[in-house]
Amino acid sequence: MAGNLSTPGASVVSRALAVLYAFDDQHRRLTLTELARRAGLPVPTAYRLAAELVAGGALVRNASGEYVVGRRLWDVGLLAPVQTGLRQVVAPFLNDIHATTWATVHLAVRDDTSVLYLERLSGRASVPVVSRVGARLPMHATGVGKVLLAYAPVAVQQNVLAHLTRQTPYTVTQPDRLRAQLDKVRLDGYATTVEEMTLGACSIAVPLRGPEGEVVAAIGVVVPTLRRDRARLLTALQVAAQGVTRTLSA
Repeated sequence: MAGNLSTPGASVVSRALAVLYAFDDQHRRLTLTELARRAGLPVPTAYRLAAELVAGGALVRNASGEYVVGRRLWDVGLLAPVQTGLRQVVAPFLNDIHATTWATVHLAVRDDTSVLYLERLSGRASVPVVSRVGARLPMHATGVGKVLLAYAPVAVQQNVLAHLTRQTPYTVTQPDRLRAQLDKVRLDGYATTVEEMTLGACSIAVPLRGPEGEVVAAIGVVVPTLRRDRARLLTALQVAAQGVTRTLSA
C-alpha cells in the first residue's frame, strides 16, 4: 500500500503521513474506506486524521465524500528544490522548444524507478498524452524515462529491467533488448519511443546535465510520428539542453 506507515506505536505524524502518502497518480480521489485501507489504518483513525488535514487545507473533501489533495499541500510541494530551481532554469528553454516544434514538451526527473514529470507544455497536434505535472510513469516506456534510466545507477537499472510491464503492444519488455537501447542512448545522446506508452504517440528526449556533467533531468517532445521531423526535433532539444547546462554551470 502506497501510504502504509502505520506500524505499532507509530507517532501521530507518521500516521498523518500515511494518510497523505495514500494518494498517488492512480489514486487521486479516495473514499474514507479506501483511504484507511491504503494507509493501513483503522477507519476511525483515518477519519480523525483526514478531518484534521482537511481543516488545515492539506486535503479537501468533495461533495461526494471523497478526499483529494488540497491546494495548500500542492503549494508546499512546489517549494521542493527539484521543483523550483530546475523548473525556473529550464522554463525559458521549454518555451523555445514549444514555439519551435509546436509539440508537447516535457521536463522530467527520476524518482526511484519512475519518471516524475515536473513540467508539460501541450502541443497543437492531436496526440494521446497520458503525462501530467506531478505524474509518475514507467521509465522503460517513455522517451524521457529511457534517458534517465540510461544514466541511472546500476541497481536502479537492474530493478527496472526485472519488472518490465507492457503498456502497449509496442512496449519493450525484453531486458536484453532494452539494455541494448540504453547503451545506444548513452552513445547517441538521445532516446526515442514509438507508441510504447500510448498508441499514436512517439517521443524523443535528451539529457540535461549539471555543472559536473551529471545527468539531472531530461527534456523531450511527444509527436504523432518521428519519421519526418526527427532531426529538427532533436536539434531543438539539443540546443535547449546546451543552454540549460550553460545556465546551471553559471
